[in-house]
Amino acid sequence: MTVTAPSASTGQLPEPLGFGPFTHLTVPNAPLYRQVMRAFLTAKERFAVHLRPEDVHTALPADIRPAEPDAVAGALDKLVGWGNLRADPDTARVTAVEDFYRKRFIYQLTREGEAAEEALSAYDEALGRRGALQAVALHDIVTQLRALLVLAAEEEPDPAKTHLALDALASRFAALADNARAFMGSLQRTIDLHDVEEEVFLAYKDRLIQYLERFIQDLITLGGRIARLILELEEDGRVEPLLWAAAKREAADASPEEAANAEREVYERWAARWSGLGAWFISRDGRESQARLLRSRALGAIPQLLAVVRALNERRAGRSDRSADFRTLARWFAEAPDDDARHRLWRAAFGLYPARHLTVDADTLAARAARPVPAATPWAEAEPLRISPQLRRTGSYERRGKPRKVEDREERRRSLAETAAKQAAETAAARARLVTHGVTRLSGLGELDPASFGLFLQLLGDALATWRPGMRHTTATSNDGSMEIRLTALADGTTAEVRTPGGVFSGPDHLIEIVDLMDGDALTDGDGLTDGDGLTDGDGLTDGDGLTDGDGLTDGDGLAGGEPGR
Repeated sequence: MTVTAPSASTGQLPEPLGFGPFTHLTVPNAPLYRQVMRAFLTAKERFAVHLRPEDVHTALPADIRPAEPDAVAGALDKLVGWGNLRADPDTARVTAVEDFYRKRFIYQLTREGEAAEEALSAYDEALGRRGALQAVALHDIVTQLRALLVLAAEEEPDPAKTHLALDALASRFAALADNARAFMGSLQRTIDLHDVEEEVFLAYKDRLIQYLERFIQDLITLGGRIARLILELEEDGRVEPLLWAAAKREAADASPEEAANAEREVYERWAARWSGLGAWFISRDGRESQARLLRSRALGAIPQLLAVVRALNERRAGRSDRSADFRTLARWFAEAPDDDARHRLWRAAFGLYPARHLTVDADTLAARAARPVPAATPWAEAEPLRISPQLRRTGSYERRGKPRKVEDREERRRSLAETAAKQAAETAAARARLVTHGVTRLSGLGELDPASFGLFLQLLGDALATWRPGMRHTTATSNDGSMEIRLTALADGTTAEVRTPGGVFSGPDHLIEIVDLMDGDALTDGDGLTDGDGLTDGDGLTDGDGLTDGDGLTDGDGLAGGEPGR
């Protein structure tokens, strides 16, 4: 069933309203209708309720504006018929009796038309949205979680402060998740070169790769900190009173008919948001966290981008590939003068000859042309073939006998297991050696064995990578999220020395605290920051791409290298 409405100026019935307020998108003159509706939205933002046809005509863009104002009036009448606009008699400019008989109308948006334009605006925004990986949002989430920890420590948390902190946390987290999802979708379209020109891709590929590397580094550094803060809030149910306080404050504005269950419903919404935040940064119940999946996807995108660059460079350099060879061969077949030339081209390209011809040369082709032998000729009736006796003596053959014995690899597996266990024990001993159990001086670490010294350099490099000019204190988490280092600069000008079997490591003394996050109730396996998901060799981050080998000890950071023999 279709609905029709009379025209405001002519009284005639316009087209059927099968699509209601969206009908103007399906008609031939759709761009004009879209611009007319945008003129009404712009007028609403300026608090103008009604518009006359001449006002709409003036507001239209020059490339869309009709030459005659009557065309705009006709478009307005159509939009009235489709339910987008409402027409009212314009009595403000009536000065004589004859003016009552003239067709003068003023137009305004209907609720249906306004809702349709909001839907179209959201649709256009979603199509044009590319998204971004927001490292700033990660810092904001850390700040809000710390604020919630302070509120949770109070006997009676302030409901207003709690609600504001949770609302800001949910807002930043939702923006981070939405932008990350949109960015990864646009990144995949970029990799596939869908809706992306090659020149544009090659122009910004370096900035894109550096952008991914920087976000990955921030996600590794801050992801473990966020996961630890979430676990601290969930310990002993410390977050539950905060969620109830926010729900109680928000439910106070509920209508009387909804007041009975409002607080419970609002609490369930806040609990679902908190659960979503935890699932984004912490792996639970055998499911990987979204942060880890995002990190893996971003890491995998870098070599894919480099592969696209290599393919484009090879294509520009004119490097031959199989598809280009076959296209060239097809052109040669099309340009061949006759079938004999095509047959010769076929034999030259593929070398597919009848089985009876072991050797094809000029004499063979001449003999075949002089005395053609049909393919259906039996072997007994065909001319004999001359085969060299050398072929029988040197031909390959298969020696028959018992199959080879299955090799026993148990000893090798045992050796590999012992090596892995030894390396795990050395790593555990190095971690235990570095844990300071409180704040100490860098000079108080004493002598370190090679394994402990290597782990110490990695932690120190992670801390110095986050150091900025003017900072006195920094905190960093290792790539695997298992250890945390807290470094504070000293102003006394003392020098620290760490002795190793290979020499002496020296530099300005600092206050240092190294914490094992895997100890006790800290981050365990499956929290989203497991071993091996950091920036390892082969993941697309090669030397020179902005992320060094992980020690962060570059020239000029104030820490000199080892001094063997000192």
